Amino acid sequence: MKFYKCGSLKGEITVPGDKSISHRSVMFGSLARGTTEIHNFLQGADCLSTIACFRGMGVDIENQKDKVLVRGRGIRGLKKPEHVLDCGNSGTTTRLISGILAAQNFTTTLTGDASIRKRPMKRIIDPLSQMGAKIRCLNDNGCAPMEITGSPLCGIDYPSPVASAQVKSAILLAGLYADGETSVTEPYVSRDHTERMLSLFGADVRTEGTTARIRPVNELYGQKILVPGDISSAAFFIVAGLIVPGSELLIRNVGINPTRNGILKVCQNMGARLTLINENDDRGEPTADILVKSSSLHGTAIGGAIIPTLIDELPVIAAMACFAEGETIIRDAAELKVKESNRIDVMVQGLTSMGADVQETEDGMIIRGGRPLHGAIIDSKLDHRIAMTFAIAACMAEGETEVLGAECVNISYPEFYRDLEKLQ
Repeated sequence: MKFYKCGSLKGEITVPGDKSISHRSVMFGSLARGTTEIHNFLQGADCLSTIACFRGMGVDIENQKDKVLVRGRGIRGLKKPEHVLDCGNSGTTTRLISGILAAQNFTTTLTGDASIRKRPMKRIIDPLSQMGAKIRCLNDNGCAPMEITGSPLCGIDYPSPVASAQVKSAILLAGLYADGETSVTEPYVSRDHTERMLSLFGADVRTEGTTARIRPVNELYGQKILVPGDISSAAFFIVAGLIVPGSELLIRNVGINPTRNGILKVCQNMGARLTLINENDDRGEPTADILVKSSSLHGTAIGGAIIPTLIDELPVIAAMACFAEGETIIRDAAELKVKESNRIDVMVQGLTSMGADVQETEDGMIIRGGRPLHGAIIDSKLDHRIAMTFAIAACMAEGETEVLGAECVNISYPEFYRDLEKLQ
């Protein structure tokens, strides 16, 4: 797909439902008694993979597009699937469902696409094995496909070496079935959607500092879930509104959970004209409308505890930094290397090919802003966040930018290109 420099961006949009919350609402609803009703569910490929996996285990899930109805089978009601469970491109599905499957009374095989079969699973296999799980990587490489044989589990206190919501969530979900309390302590707090939503469904979850604790439950109970707009999807329009001169955008109903809103803090630190309107904290997930106006930005340093709150937004933040005066340093972000692509490597290569001054480091990158960008051919590596990032960068690049594999945005934001076009 080809993109060109655009004029000012004007108007308002509503981005799709939060991917992380959509996944969890189906998973927890499947384990609950009664019906869980989900509104603004993200109809992207990753979340549809989660629906398919739980349907494969006997859960009645009705996807009406405007809402999803999950008729749960109870905490111990899942059935042995007749086929291998295919998680597609979804790391969230693969890792979180592993924590649930570890305690079932059957054996399951999990697989996914070529990207998933390269992503590291040892980070969940190790703690789940400490709890008593029996997990075998069929290719002996620490990746999917994985065979998971359900077993009795014991509670553990796990010091996680990485701040990862997927790791934390896999352990907490296994902890629902364990014979005692389970805790996870992270170096920094990762996104807390699991803790918030499990509590809503009736689980005994507590947090203190960087530690989350859970006790086993007899039942969870179906809920009505209103999924806020995904801040990771809103991030692309936040950046576009800031860097394209004369722009003013209103992005409605965006989730601003404090474990996810790091991009807002970084933008403000860089001098962004950004205002939160209609802030609301209904049913546990805070939301707001975000008003964005084009701004004169300056470089900043990004690292430490803020990284887990914006890990998925770092590619588009790197692109934004190209249009800021001075130097922006991203560090403590080695996790980017094991996403759908090696996002550090892909971003450095892509931005450099467009004329940016970008230097790769061991755990991030250094961007020296202020150099004009020009069009280039960008290989997205079938990574949805990379494809969307370079579509935004192209809005400020002279000439033609071609993004290969651009259709991969269907993973999280099927209407992205249409929404971008209607603002021009």
